[in-house]
Amino acid sequence: MNAPIIQLLVLAGIALFLILRLRGVLGTREGFEKPKVPVDQIKSDPRRSNFEVIEGGPDRDITDHAAEGSDTAQALTAMKRVDPSFNVSQFLTGARSAYEMILMAFERGDLDEVKNFISPEVFEAFESVVHQRADQGLTVTATFVGISDLALKEATFDPQTKEAELTVRFTGEMTWVVRDHGGDIVDGDANAIKRQKDVWTFARVMDSNDPNWRLVATGE
Repeated sequence: MNAPIIQLLVLAGIALFLILRLRGVLGTREGFEKPKVPVDQIKSDPRRSNFEVIEGGPDRDITDHAAEGSDTAQALTAMKRVDPSFNVSQFLTGARSAYEMILMAFERGDLDEVKNFISPEVFEAFESVVHQRADQGLTVTATFVGISDLALKEATFDPQTKEAELTVRFTGEMTWVVRDHGGDIVDGDANAIKRQKDVWTFARVMDSNDPNWRLVATGE
């Protein structure tokens, strides 16, 4: 074996030794890793102390919609203990969509599409009005404009049955026209926006596998 090859092998051996030595000291990493912080530094770091206070403070998802310490706030807290995935803001977003969907189904007289989102009692009451309009030869043409106001009014929770009820106040805006069997307008105005105030109560058993809330009561 000639001298250049022997020299190359010696250098390769030295390089391999240095790589293994360096790896033994530093270890290996994949991707980005945060530097480790000593335990005593975690305890004494004031920024971390502030973070812990925030973590243990009021739940803003609750206090944004109910007064801290109120019966409603306590009920919402109990709901979250049973179902940690429950979120008040997300519920209200869903309630907004449900209000439009159920209200417009009622105005059209087609309740089958929302039957799974209404309690049997409310469905029966809505259906009675729809049948009454049909018997009188009346048809309703409505266009949903939007919701100008929405707020959580009250929340209750039964720890025995795990049933939660959330009452929501809506102010909806829509155009609304009622025509008789001859097509003549007997009520409403297609060019005027009607403001309608409703108070609806939704219910759900919090530990149920069914994620749907159902409309169980209506009022003004």
